Amino acid sequence: QVQLVESGGGLVQPGGSLRLSCEARGFFLDYFEIGWFRQAPGMEREGVSCISSDDGDTWYADSVKGRFTASRDNAKSMVYLQMNSLKPEDTAVYYCATCGKSLARGYWGQGTQVTVSS
Repeated sequence: QVQLVESGGGLVQPGGSLRLSCEARGFFLDYFEIGWFRQAPGMEREGVSCISSDDGDTWYADSVKGRFTASRDNAKSMVYLQMNSLKPEDTAVYYCATCGKSLARGYWGQGTQVTVSS
């Protein structure tokens, strides 16, 4: 059974950091572009980052460039999102999913809540 399982969300103060993790189960992560999306209340889902299958190229949304770092460990079937200098506007449910050329594969996690508030 194909699954993407996120963890690491929570409540953090503005300026703080969180690290999200995503475990890929039931398929070979190596073959797919994989990344992160987020959806804030009342807003459309938006792309945050997308890593190429060979880890050679990573796309970031302008709103997170310089603050977020995405990475993958194919050997462990894991994907990560290190989020620094968090802002209240980063509050959203974050989803791990196939992206880019692999978007049509349609593998999505269940989401993890990130709340940035003092």
